[in-house]
Amino acid sequence: MELKQLKYFLCVAELGSFSKAAVQLSVAQPILSRQIRSLEHDLNAELFYRNGRGIVLSEAGKLLEIYAKEIVQTAGKASFEIMAMKSSPRGRITIAMPPSIGWVLTVPLVMRCRGEFPMIALHVVEGFSGHVTEWLSTGRIDIGVVYNAPRLPSLLTEPLLEERLVLLGPADDPAHVGSGPVPASRLEDIPLILPARPHGLRLLIDRTLEKLGIVANVQLELDAMASTLGLVEEGAGYTILCDAAVQPLVRAGRIKSWPIDAPKMTRQLMLATSTQRPTSVATRVVAKLIRAQVAELFATARETEPAA
Repeated sequence: MELKQLKYFLCVAELGSFSKAAVQLSVAQPILSRQIRSLEHDLNAELFYRNGRGIVLSEAGKLLEIYAKEIVQTAGKASFEIMAMKSSPRGRITIAMPPSIGWVLTVPLVMRCRGEFPMIALHVVEGFSGHVTEWLSTGRIDIGVVYNAPRLPSLLTEPLLEERLVLLGPADDPAHVGSGPVPASRLEDIPLILPARPHGLRLLIDRTLEKLGIVANVQLELDAMASTLGLVEEGAGYTILCDAAVQPLVRAGRIKSWPIDAPKMTRQLMLATSTQRPTSVATRVVAKLIRAQVAELFATARETEPAA
């Protein structure tokens, strides 16, 4: 039994004529007759009787008419809702990202999604890149924004941008860093507040300085970005983060920022999805919003970045 056969059957039943139904359905009458005979064969029952005025439903036909209407209506409703889903996606999407990105991305992303796609419910979680990668691999989240994601069969990744790391310090610059770019070699003298190993940022800094034959002057290990920035603002030390993540504080004059040179330090920000979860329309829509929002945020950061 096919949906098309049920639609043909209902049309013949409504019009009481194969010829009229063939015209309305825009099919040849022999094709219509074959479809009805095939339906009768599948059900092992006659569906129509002929009388002097045309054809009428048999008892089996009357029973089938009740179910056929329900089936066709349900199929039509499903088709309509699926098409509506494409134009107005819906569902719950879980996103995870590091605090350094969540700091600037979460609020505008959520507001933009609410405005453009109100039927999508976002669940946003913050975690270090290693944790986000693990959650993606096990299918716990739909989308991750991570730094330097590893190549794994369970992940689909794409680069979003290359971020430059900067030195951040108190507004009064107690270590007298001065102005202009800071050579990486000076990081062995400047008192730093950094996350502990194996945090990805700490590993990147340590590996870069190892090539110079020096060790970072880490005075405090702290795996909490908000607290780190609070301590920097209070004059407890300096830290290293991606430039765009702290531009609001720099523009407000609450902390100072210096580019790091010789060598420059960068991290690749990536968008990752899990192969362990189905990629829904809503997932693709949110991924597209993240790409657009990241591009917009970091373009704004570059435009407002003060000259060195």
